[in-house]
Amino acid sequence: MVIGASIRHQSRAMHHPPETTPASHRTAASPSGRWFLVALGISVAVIGGIFVWLLGRSFLRAREMRAWPETTCVILTSDIEERIHDPQSPPEFRHNVSFGYEWQGEPRTGDHLSLRGSAWSSKRDVITKRQAEYPEGATTTCRVDPANPDFAVLKPDSLAPGYSIWFPGLFVVGGLGIAIKALLAGKPTSA
Repeated sequence: MVIGASIRHQSRAMHHPPETTPASHRTAASPSGRWFLVALGISVAVIGGIFVWLLGRSFLRAREMRAWPETTCVILTSDIEERIHDPQSPPEFRHNVSFGYEWQGEPRTGDHLSLRGSAWSSKRDVITKRQAEYPEGATTTCRVDPANPDFAVLKPDSLAPGYSIWFPGLFVVGGLGIAIKALLAGKPTSA
């Protein structure tokens, strides 16, 4: 008999789902839980905002560099520098380049491949290829900063940060969405 009653009870439970409380009668989330979500959402939005700002700044700087006037320059030196931090680390290499250019009738020299100079790499073949792009004695073009004519670069920065800015933008939108939803969750809804 006990087995039969148990089967009947399970059978009824399958055909009659438990009643749910209507949305208008649900209890509001606890205030501490709501404030935790608000703080979490704002934190995510702020971190995303910092990265949006950094990427935006890099993009605007790269776009500004593309507007710098170009002038002819001659590669004066082009060599590879090597360094070792400690005996356990592999050697690193960097392309050192200097070039001469003329700006408004005055001869000048520059030593920046890009705005940040030449990057270090543990891959010598990458640096060797970069050196081959700018051999000693070659004539190429460089971009001169009109606000500081003593500063020139051979390659302007990439515009890639502008194409990637949408990703941290998602964190800004998502974080604000979490915070707003948490704030609105505490408000009573009208039936």
